[in-house]
This record gives sequence, C-alpha cells and structure tokens, in this order.
Amino acid sequence: MSFEAVEEARALAHARARRRALLLLVLAVSCFGTLWPVSKIALRDATPIWFAAARAGLGVAASLALLAAFGRLRLPRRADLPIVFSIGVLQLTSFFAFMNLGLRYVPAGRSSVLAYTTTLWLVPLALLTGERIGRLRAIGVIVGLGGVALLCNPLAIDWTSGEVLGGNACLLLAALVWSLAIFHARRHLWQRSPLELLPWQFLVASVLLALLAAVAEPTGGIGRQRSTLLALFYVGVVAGPLATWAATSVARALPTLTTSLGFLAAPVLGMLLSTLWLGEPLTVGLLAGAALILLGLVLVALGSARS
Repeated sequence: MSFEAVEEARALAHARARRRALLLLVLAVSCFGTLWPVSKIALRDATPIWFAAARAGLGVAASLALLAAFGRLRLPRRADLPIVFSIGVLQLTSFFAFMNLGLRYVPAGRSSVLAYTTTLWLVPLALLTGERIGRLRAIGVIVGLGGVALLCNPLAIDWTSGEVLGGNACLLLAALVWSLAIFHARRHLWQRSPLELLPWQFLVASVLLALLAAVAEPTGGIGRQRSTLLALFYVGVVAGPLATWAATSVARALPTLTTSLGFLAAPVLGMLLSTLWLGEPLTVGLLAGAALILLGLVLVALGSARS
C-alpha cells in the first residue's frame, strides 16, 4: 500500500472517529439537559433522597451491565479506592441529594444553570495548590459569580421563603461538591479507567443514600405514578451510566476546549425544555443571569485551554 493510501485511510478513520465523538457529545448533552425537567416531574410524587437512592441503585445495575457488554467488568485496584469513595461520596451521593433537594423548591431551568457553575468553583480550588489561574480565568469567575448574584438577588427569588433560599443554596452546594470530586479526579493516578470504576462508585452512593433516606425520609419513597417510574428509569439508566460513558468517550476523542464548550449546551437545553414541558417562564432576570454564568464558564474554559 502506498504512502498516500495509508494517509488517506488514516484521515478517513480520524474523520469517522470525530463524527462518532460529536454524535456522542450530542447524546450526552441531550441526556444531561433533559435530566432536570424529567427529575422535576418525578419529584412531584417521589421524595428527594429516596429518589436519589433509587437512581444510584439503577446506576449500579446499568453500569455493571454496560461494562459486562464491553468485556471490561473488573474490580477496582487498591490504589483506586480513594477515587472510588471520593466520587461516590461527593459527585454521586452529595450531588444527587443536593440536586433533588434543590429541585423540590426551585424551577428546573434555574436549577440546571446554578448546578452547572461547577467549573467556576474549580478556579479558587486551584489557587489552594498554588496554581496560577491567569487573568482570563479570574475574569470568568468574576463574571460567572455576577450571574449567580443576579439569579439569587432579592428581586429574583423570595428571600422570605426558607424553602426557596434553601433550595438555591442546595444547588450551589451541589456544584461545589461536584467540583471537589473533579479536583480530586484530575490529580488522582488512575489504575482503572473512570468507566471501569463507575459501578463501584454508584454502589458507594446507593448504600449511603439508602441509609440517609431511611433516616431523613422514613415515610418517603419513590412513588407509584407511571411518570415517576419512567423518569426514574431515564435518570437511572439513560441519563446516568449511558450518558457518563458517552461523556467519557467524548473527553478522550475531542479537544478539551471543544468538550468544555460543548457541554455548556446542557443547561441551555435544560432551561428551554423546562419552559416547553413545565411552562416555566423565561424571565429577563433568568436569561441575564444564565448568560453571565455561561459567559463566565466560556472564559474559564478558554483560560484553561490557553494555560
């Protein structure tokens, strides 16, 4: 085979891999964006912690099945146990709980935007390790926090309602604990791949959430309405392990900047679907706050790529 033929075959294979990665990016963004209105619908019938526990339990089964189908089902190595518990406790247990508690009192569109401020919190965390964040990332954090302030000011939400304030605080805490998990994941020396550790992380979360639900919601449950059960299947199987596998594949196949910017479509989709499905209003304050947060995230992503 000639050199030109080899190069043409490589270019064709690269183009196919890129198209596949872009399709997986669309799949992951669609799953993460629809997650918010679907969960909001389910929480009309289910209680927050029990719903989170059931979601984690389905995540265990679905991720085990996914890895078994790929022939990659393996036990975690001892060196990976810290990241198993870190992501299991922070990104899954804490995020799921805070997300559902926030969604109970906050519109789904607003919730999706606040919870996606994760990248903003990574910048001050990086300062703790002595990392130079650069001017662009610093500006991005300031702009993004300005959007958070706009969404949470007394003219935008009812500050006399403890439930509303608590719900918004839970969503910001969800973003913070997710950023802590990412912060650890970026510094961990992985022995197994993130996908291979996923079922064991879900297992940690399902056990902890079930214990928490039994204590915090002794009379609660996941409900029996058909819409709730369908929503549980979607968030536990499709928007959980399947979307996580797609996101992991995308992160390995596409440039970091492309991936970071592409996933910003998820909260935008969450807002639009919440308006279309749930009738939530797209107010000027919500749009302005969301625009500032997304602009801040874009600046942080550009700054990270530059550095």
